[in-house]
Amino acid sequence: MQQIKAHLEQIATISDTDWDFFMSKLQRRTFKKKAVFLKLNDVENYISFIETGVVRLYIPKENPDKEITFGFSFKNQFISAYDSFLTQSPSAYELQALTETSVLCITYADLQAVYNQTKIGNLIGRITAERLFLIKSKREQHLLNLTAEERYIKLFKERPELLKVIPLKYISSYIGVTAQALSRIRKRI
Repeated sequence: MQQIKAHLEQIATISDTDWDFFMSKLQRRTFKKKAVFLKLNDVENYISFIETGVVRLYIPKENPDKEITFGFSFKNQFISAYDSFLTQSPSAYELQALTETSVLCITYADLQAVYNQTKIGNLIGRITAERLFLIKSKREQHLLNLTAEERYIKLFKERPELLKVIPLKYISSYIGVTAQALSRIRKRI
């Protein structure tokens, strides 16, 4: 619980009363390596803070080699099929634990209660949403403005630990190339 408190206190100072109320709404969930914990067309009911582990966001396909990975989240980051969570409509993608993963999560209804009953809830929610938007925007800009090789290099300058925990087939999909193209990029570098 201290990890999430430290993370949120980077945004704002939280009173003991607000923190106690927020903590009372959190649930710890753990997932085994490779477990899919949000399936296609399920409604996302949680926003979660990753205590340990790595999570992949992807669009499943009948042929697993054709799956489209479009995001990763790591320790001390929030994870959710956020569009499904906000609209309470079916998700167009899945969430998968790539490693043994432990999260602290809050339901949609409980988050609404935090927003309504605490002084700081709305501020934290807004700033967290803004950060998620900036991550998404940066990724889209990279896809539009950088070559595949530049995206690969940038990814590993920013997140060098990825090579240790994420299979190359997911990385190739994430940067928008085939596994063969990624192999050629890696040979050139």
